[in-house]
Amino acid sequence: MPEMEFVTISSGDLTARINPFGAELWSLTDAHGREFMTNADPAFWSGHAPVLFPIVGGLAANRYRVDGGEYELARHGFARRSAFTLVEAGEDHARFRLRDSEETRAVYPFAFELEMAFALEGTTLHTSATVRNPGDVPLPFSFGYHPAFAWPLPGGTAKADHVIAFASPEPQVVRRLDLATGLMLPGGEPTPVDGHHLALDSALFEADAMIWTDLASRSLTFGTPGGAQLAIAFPDMPMLGVWQKPGAPFLCIEPWQGHADPVGFSGDFRKKPGIVNLEPGAARTFSMDVTVLPAD
Repeated sequence: MPEMEFVTISSGDLTARINPFGAELWSLTDAHGREFMTNADPAFWSGHAPVLFPIVGGLAANRYRVDGGEYELARHGFARRSAFTLVEAGEDHARFRLRDSEETRAVYPFAFELEMAFALEGTTLHTSATVRNPGDVPLPFSFGYHPAFAWPLPGGTAKADHVIAFASPEPQVVRRLDLATGLMLPGGEPTPVDGHHLALDSALFEADAMIWTDLASRSLTFGTPGGAQLAIAFPDMPMLGVWQKPGAPFLCIEPWQGHADPVGFSGDFRKKPGIVNLEPGAARTFSMDVTVLPAD
């Protein structure tokens, strides 16, 4: 990872630090200095909040086919390992941009622009990702957020008391990945969600991420009843991954548009489940708001 100067923004109530390499949120602290993001302990996982583009998850053998050509892309795509350009910054906001280049076109043969914007308003961090198609053919892509929040959240409540509360009941099956290939398994398993509520336990993640491919909710809270909580809204994304390395002091809550290749998928990339085909000249925005809710 190249050395790049971090960008710090603040609302007074919250402070965020963003690494231009990957346009990645590294830290979110309150006015008391309490950290709501992962400590990125490399014993578990050194990521913070990578941006997933132009794919979410993995491809079969890391390869895909589109418009008669075949290309190779690593898991979650290249945005998280790309240097974004800082195009605007103020006390409480910053905006970063990634455009196609000779290097990206070798693995993803499309013109694109990905803009990541961050803004703090009181106790809320607003994040938006805007994908634009400056080319002359439809742009196929997926996009996802991958933030790792502290688990337990600061405030002294026990890890075992943390729950995810979905805005709507989520009775559908939970999808899983093949541990050997990282591809989406067919079918699913009975959900551990009880109505709106998911009681969190590291044992849930021994089979890797839990994935919802048709989520009813577009918001949720994470934390402890009566204790500190995060309210997370993702109005533009219909899928969700929840993941951790079992026993790690973080929980990833990941709104997605798209997911890993299904086991056995060998079709054109444009027809993969979850792919957006963005028309020339068009733009698509994916937003995520994180609000720190204080303890009662």
